[in-house]
Amino acid sequence: MAAGGHRRRPGGGTVPVPVPVPVPAAWQRPYLNVFKHFRVEEWKRSAREGDVAALTDARLKGTVYRIRGSVPASNYLQLPRTGTQSLGLAGRYLYLLFRPVPRKHFVVHLDVATEENQVVRVSFSNLFKEFKATATWLQFPFVCGAAKASACDRTARRGLAGAAPADARWTCLVLDLRSVLSLYLNRRYSHLKSIKLCSNLLVKNLCTSDLVFDPGVTFSEARQTDLARRGVAPMPREMAFPVPKGENWHDLYDYIRFPSEGSKLPYDFIQKSCSGPAAGGQVSEDPVCQLPQPVTLTKAVRDRLSLIHQITSPKAMPRRCPVMTKNIPEVHLTAPGPPRAVPAADQELEKNQRPRSTGDAGRSLAVGDGSIHVYAHRRSEQTIRAIHSGSEESVYGKGPGPGVPSGRRASARRTLLPDPILKLRMIIGFGGCSTKWALWTRDNAAVVYPCHAVIVTLQIQTGEQRFFIGHTDKVLALAFNGSCTLLASAQAGPLSLVRLWDFPTGSCLSVFKTHVRSLLSLSFSYSGAVLCGVGKDGHGKTMVVVWNAAQVTRGGEVAVLAKAHTDVDIQALKIAFFDDTRMVSCGRDNVRLWRVRSGALRSCPVNLGEYHSLEFTDLAFEEGHVAEREPEDRTLFVCSKSGHVLEVDYKNVCMRSVRRLLPARPRGCQRQEKAGSGAGPGIAINSISVSSTFCATGSEDGYLRLWPLDFSAVVLEAEHEAPVSSVCISPDSRKVLCTTAAGNLGYLDIQSRDYNTLMRSHEDSVLAFSVEGIWKQMATVSRDSTIRVWDLVSMQQLYDFTAADEMPCAVAFHPTQQILACGFDSGMVRTFSLAASDLLVEHKQHRTVITGLTFSPDGNFMFSSCLQGTLALYSSMAQKSHVLRVLGNVVARDAGSGPDALVVSGDSRLLAFVGPSKYVVTVMEACSLDELLRVDISILDLNSTALDSAVRVCFAPAPQGELLVSTSSNKILVLDAKTGRLVREVSPVHKLSCSSLALSKDGRYLLTAGDKVIKVWDYRMRFDINFQVYIGHSEPVCQVAFTPDQRHVLSVGDAIFLWDFLALPAEMSPSARARSSEAAPLPGAEGSSEKLKDASETPRQTVPLPLLSSPPCLDVSSVHQAGCQSIFSESDKEEEAGLPGSSRMMANGDKDASVPVVESVGYEELVVVRPKVRQESSRAPAESANEPRKETRSPKSQCSVRPDSYRHFTPRFKASVLPQSFSSPPAGSEVLKLKAVIGYNGNGRGNMVWNPDTGFFAYTCGCVIVVEDLHSGLQNHWLGHAEEISTLALSHDAQVLASASGKRNGDSHCQICIWNIQDGVCTANLFHHETQVQAMAFSRDDRFLVTLGDYSDQTIALWNTYTYELMSSTCILEPVHDVAFSPRSHRELACVGKGGMTFWLLEQQGADVNLKVHQAPAPDVLGPVELTSICYGADALLYSGTNSGQICVWDTETNCCFMTWEADEGEIGALVCQHDRLVSGSNTKRVRLWAVAAVQELRLKGPNASSSSVLLEHEITLDGTIVSVAFDDSLDMGIVGTTAGTLWYINWTESTSIRLISGHKNKVTEVCFSPDETHCVTCGEDGSVRIWSLGSMELVVQFQVLNQSCQCLAWKPRPVVAWGAESQHVVAGYSDGTMRVFSVSRTEMELKMHPHAVALTAIAYSTDGEMILSGGKDGLVAVSSPRTGMTIRVLADHKGSPITVLQCTRKQYRDFGVEGGELWLATSSDRRVSVWASDWLKDKCELLDWLSFPAPAGPEGLGSLPPSLAAFCPWEPGTLVYVGFGMQKEALFYNLRKKQVVEKISLPYFATSLSLSPAARFVAIGFDERLLRLLRCPAGDAQDYASHDDTVHLCRFAPSGRRLLTASHSAVLVWELAGA
Repeated sequence: MAAGGHRRRPGGGTVPVPVPVPVPAAWQRPYLNVFKHFRVEEWKRSAREGDVAALTDARLKGTVYRIRGSVPASNYLQLPRTGTQSLGLAGRYLYLLFRPVPRKHFVVHLDVATEENQVVRVSFSNLFKEFKATATWLQFPFVCGAAKASACDRTARRGLAGAAPADARWTCLVLDLRSVLSLYLNRRYSHLKSIKLCSNLLVKNLCTSDLVFDPGVTFSEARQTDLARRGVAPMPREMAFPVPKGENWHDLYDYIRFPSEGSKLPYDFIQKSCSGPAAGGQVSEDPVCQLPQPVTLTKAVRDRLSLIHQITSPKAMPRRCPVMTKNIPEVHLTAPGPPRAVPAADQELEKNQRPRSTGDAGRSLAVGDGSIHVYAHRRSEQTIRAIHSGSEESVYGKGPGPGVPSGRRASARRTLLPDPILKLRMIIGFGGCSTKWALWTRDNAAVVYPCHAVIVTLQIQTGEQRFFIGHTDKVLALAFNGSCTLLASAQAGPLSLVRLWDFPTGSCLSVFKTHVRSLLSLSFSYSGAVLCGVGKDGHGKTMVVVWNAAQVTRGGEVAVLAKAHTDVDIQALKIAFFDDTRMVSCGRDNVRLWRVRSGALRSCPVNLGEYHSLEFTDLAFEEGHVAEREPEDRTLFVCSKSGHVLEVDYKNVCMRSVRRLLPARPRGCQRQEKAGSGAGPGIAINSISVSSTFCATGSEDGYLRLWPLDFSAVVLEAEHEAPVSSVCISPDSRKVLCTTAAGNLGYLDIQSRDYNTLMRSHEDSVLAFSVEGIWKQMATVSRDSTIRVWDLVSMQQLYDFTAADEMPCAVAFHPTQQILACGFDSGMVRTFSLAASDLLVEHKQHRTVITGLTFSPDGNFMFSSCLQGTLALYSSMAQKSHVLRVLGNVVARDAGSGPDALVVSGDSRLLAFVGPSKYVVTVMEACSLDELLRVDISILDLNSTALDSAVRVCFAPAPQGELLVSTSSNKILVLDAKTGRLVREVSPVHKLSCSSLALSKDGRYLLTAGDKVIKVWDYRMRFDINFQVYIGHSEPVCQVAFTPDQRHVLSVGDAIFLWDFLALPAEMSPSARARSSEAAPLPGAEGSSEKLKDASETPRQTVPLPLLSSPPCLDVSSVHQAGCQSIFSESDKEEEAGLPGSSRMMANGDKDASVPVVESVGYEELVVVRPKVRQESSRAPAESANEPRKETRSPKSQCSVRPDSYRHFTPRFKASVLPQSFSSPPAGSEVLKLKAVIGYNGNGRGNMVWNPDTGFFAYTCGCVIVVEDLHSGLQNHWLGHAEEISTLALSHDAQVLASASGKRNGDSHCQICIWNIQDGVCTANLFHHETQVQAMAFSRDDRFLVTLGDYSDQTIALWNTYTYELMSSTCILEPVHDVAFSPRSHRELACVGKGGMTFWLLEQQGADVNLKVHQAPAPDVLGPVELTSICYGADALLYSGTNSGQICVWDTETNCCFMTWEADEGEIGALVCQHDRLVSGSNTKRVRLWAVAAVQELRLKGPNASSSSVLLEHEITLDGTIVSVAFDDSLDMGIVGTTAGTLWYINWTESTSIRLISGHKNKVTEVCFSPDETHCVTCGEDGSVRIWSLGSMELVVQFQVLNQSCQCLAWKPRPVVAWGAESQHVVAGYSDGTMRVFSVSRTEMELKMHPHAVALTAIAYSTDGEMILSGGKDGLVAVSSPRTGMTIRVLADHKGSPITVLQCTRKQYRDFGVEGGELWLATSSDRRVSVWASDWLKDKCELLDWLSFPAPAGPEGLGSLPPSLAAFCPWEPGTLVYVGFGMQKEALFYNLRKKQVVEKISLPYFATSLSLSPAARFVAIGFDERLLRLLRCPAGDAQDYASHDDTVHLCRFAPSGRRLLTASHSAVLVWELAGA
């Protein structure tokens, strides 16, 4: 309930409601004598402690009780006797008749109960120096009265609390308990619970009543003056003080009523006021509505003796106007009316009771730091207004235009309309100075955080933002009071400013200087009366300041209560929520308690003992209140960088316990150990937050962790990409807010365990942006070296990727294609295809920072410029742009870089820029770069004494033919674009130069950015005031622009600001605007940009395109917001990131994209729904679910969207195709024999089979079926497929194997091979499915084979296994993932998919087979899920897994699901059941074994079945998503395949998992034999170096480098001395420019060197192994010594082109004319080969030969150029062999002695890999066409081998020539040469 008995309306107003008034029981009327009623003298219902005695007072002529003693807590009288009892006194007024003991202090405690059953302690004492308030305690200072006109009386009048005077008098204290609770705590009084009177005082009696008694009035006087009508009565006789005849009661005694009525004395002090109620006016009937009366200042205020004296009266400030410049007006914040919203019912009361301070309305703050500051005025001659829209505050200011006298009244001026023309809609950004400040609102529905100079309130459900604008620099800190009604914010600057905001209304209540150089932290007290800040003063010393803010809401000012300097480090400081005067701080080496007393701020340290040297980072108080404990008796939690969490006893200032949080065990929860007992580093905790039940910590390792309060184990955790800066538990303890150092803001929903990202932001200034209107996307580049793509509709980040070692500085979207161009500081210009997620082309025309980058509006041309003045023109009509013309020294070098350095006219005919000097603007013909016009800007102003230079240029819309130029003298010149004539000029525009210009498409409005403000201008300058100014940015605005539809404005600098542009475009009427706004939703609108048709509408004739809210990824990482629809399945990507079970959505379904057709296949005729028209999508289809997202599939006609299931197979994208004909060797004459295959295809689904009875074991790798003997390890290879094999199926008798792959080149259908297991021969090839085969299964009697097409094929086919004829084919409506035959009958089968479960029954009549179908949807309790896996159980049971982690159990007799249970957090893609056990595998990498014996019994219970009978027996976590499983009949042991390319042997009995088969998941980048040929080594893009034993083909050792790609490697050659194991070394080169030397025998890294700044591309040992040669992507070759780790030589001859090959050989000839015993060559991708002779011991290296091979101008039909490769010929000394892109497809033999090509061998294709045998005259060459060719030289026969399913990009002969290694993507094949 709101204060004053008003209930809040949803809209913000109030409705009066009756206020319930507590009515005393009859026995308490009209008053209650407390001492008499409770018989205090008997001490049965009351208690006494210490020196408490009953005395007879001569003056009062009765018994009084004396309570004395030096310690009040030990000497007291208490009612009732125990704390568990209650007095239950409901009277409104409490009368206390007492006298303070002279020169002593006393304390009185009253425990008062509220209607909310909360107990509040009200204490008063002359010991208290200041008023304090918390939610449960009010402390009032008591000023003792004295004899009239005495010195003590004068002291009392000055309001000085202290010891009682010597002549202290008897006092009648009247406490209005209802008003006290209402005024100070907004609570409703219920009853008085207990009273505690502590020493030192004399007390006569206590009384409660609802009547106001005046002790100075007799009964006769009361009747005569009719005081009863006014609620005043004479004091009852038994309570009255005796008054001698002729005396006045008020001359003898003191009467104090609190809160005071009509007095101007401080109302937070209890002291003597006036003679009584009779003089004070009428008693208020409704104290709840009372507001404090205006009060006067006292001397105590100036002396700062107590808090209460400072909060009684606001200080009037003189009216001061902001300084106005001559032409440019200041920007003003306007706030007419009161500073806070007042309900209508309270406006009159507010008007009467608000302090009448004339300076209040015009209060301003003058700050001399040179920045724009914001002032609030009631009225001004300037044009200053406020626009309020909803709860937002639109802040802007306007000033006069050129030539308008500033003295004219604004009301008479013609101004730019609408006013305002911009409204801030959204800010993308978080932080600025710090990322640690983010707060929950009280209702848990919104979060508040700073974004540079703006404070943002974000609604977490709707995404709506509300802004607090007024700061002129970055916001450093935020703080809420306990009720979230007051918000404090501090800004950076030489002297930090603090603003106090009324949070509900958004109005600024106060602005004040802090006198602190940099404020680090703010903390508000619970009541909002005290604010505390920590910072550094001008000398860098830590300073703590405490302010009194209690009067701010009443129009008062903020004053300093106390401040202190300290030498200790403070990282965090918080005010105790139970006491406004107490604070706690922590920092390096200290934890301190602070307290404000008597205007001084004092602190004491906590004794930390052995932990005194820790770095403490944050602290939090224990929550909750226990009635038996005092408020300060609570625990304080303090966290540290070392992982220690200290529990401090706040009351006793000592440590209770210390815990150290250590990282988790490999698969366990976090654990805590006592400090000092754990080894290793602890969790570096940055932030801690505590609720009543749990604690949250945020740490440097990026984890948000939730702990119980004893820190025994982690309850929940969430991992982030960057360190967690702060955590904050919501008030309802259901969510935890989390911020990271990378500028991300999100929260963890504890109940659902979902993590929701609220805001992502650049970590540094945004340099430029580009917007395109078709797909509604925006790209930004920033100083944080990231390029980010945002969705303009939702303003959510789609992608975030980083360019290695480069900073992007310019970006541009292609106007018509999904192409993004980006310029870098290295001079590189790259274009990306967003549709194909691919890098299209790199342009290297520039060598320095790109300053300008843009496309022509028609999309035909692209332009770029750099800091050296080079201008480049590209043709961008094709997808891959190419250079047309490059001009040098045409763009100004000294003009500086900017996002719009190059501009093109709207008709794409003209290009303009500043250059060749900054004083000249040049206009060129866009298509040719022919110069048309030069304009010298410096001579246009004849009156200027300084040279004017051009800064930015901008074309007006085409019909107008004007060119705008902003200049360094703050002008805008409008020139005729054809003649260069000056049309007009605008001056001045900004205080500093204009950084960006933009014109609206209709030519009516001009945007300019300068300083930190944006201005919107009327382009024709038709008004008196032609512009409006908008603030908000804290840094200079880098770029401003309209969105293509002119409905919004974007500005970037410190953050990304999206503004609503409220002016209508010229061509649109209001009605058209309304219709258009409905058609195109604004950013933040619900739903997607495409409205889906209802199922009842007419079916479409074409396929709807996928939604465009989530385009494919460009590079490393992609961020798809929750709820946006996407055609991409992210299941495996999320599995790799450790986020199982995250929701994934698809784009359009196809129900509305199909028409009913009748299709007859085989022997049946069914009416099915199939697409009528198949249309090629403009987007690439869905990518593989288990590959990095940079891989894409080739576009093809398909009508379905990939299902939301990782279980569904998607082939890896391959650009290559196997040719239909090649030179395959005749049978029996093959030179090469496939010996072994290294790897398992983790991209397949169900592509491993094992029969435990026969031992048959087979799996796939690429297009090869590997049949392996598990005992000997020998492999057989079945070669019959040309494409990637998707799945396998084994017959039940283990005699037949079926394998399926995609369609070959030239085929129209997929290939299914049927293999005879006995002899490994393919007996049949089946062709029916059009795209891919998803799953296959044999019937129980092996009579039938069922094959299932994928989501594009959507057919299920049934085959006769005797004849392998197609018996039936049925089209299915929804994609299906898995199929299984019933073990009980060959006539029953079932399949699962998107629609649910489908049961099939085979009916055979002669030769005809009919299929009866029954479809059962998934249970409603599961929601919208997909069934993804299936297996039959015992009897009539059928199990199915879902993509949300449940397992459903079906009764096959009724075809109903009767039971489900939550089996995993992720999608279940594999199920195997035998008897009463079930195995499940999922994308959380887990395999689980379940005991399901009782499920059969539960089948009889139907819907009432419970999952409690299903028990989890075992669980094993593997290295990837589970894609294939095979177990024995008892499920004790089995084999499991994962997406990581690993096959695991699982033994449940022993709880072990053993790696059977392993391989690379990603592309293999190099292969190599060891010199003794016992081992080989491979490396891959996953950063691993793996060494394999060639005898067993097992992985021996693996070296893994995280977050790097291993690009090349070499094995150290055999030394001249005896070979030893200790000398076996491998060197590997990585993508970060490092190379590492690994010792094979010791299995450790011996050396790491960093010779390159870019990625390594080639590496080799010298022939003696004493030197390492390495080549980089930049063409540099480094020579390093592995002994010293030093790089001794760098060769730059190939600079600019990546090195592809480095090879060393011993020098055969001494007549080359150079010294040295070693020859080596280097090959680069620009078709150049250099040959060198070297003697490294003598430091000699001499170029012997330099070869350049010609190539045609442009490759035709090639996606990318083939590599340039060269190698020394072993059998022809002095000869090298070269292959590469050239005029012909050939291998060239070049003789170094003759300096000419001596032999050419023609090749069918360009080579992609090359190796020469050291023994026989063989050359192995790999092709992009998936072929491996073996050539016998000279000019012998060629043999082609087709065992690869992708480009053969590597081939390497063994040193002996007996073996050959080849690699195709992730598959490595080992070949043996026959007869070698």
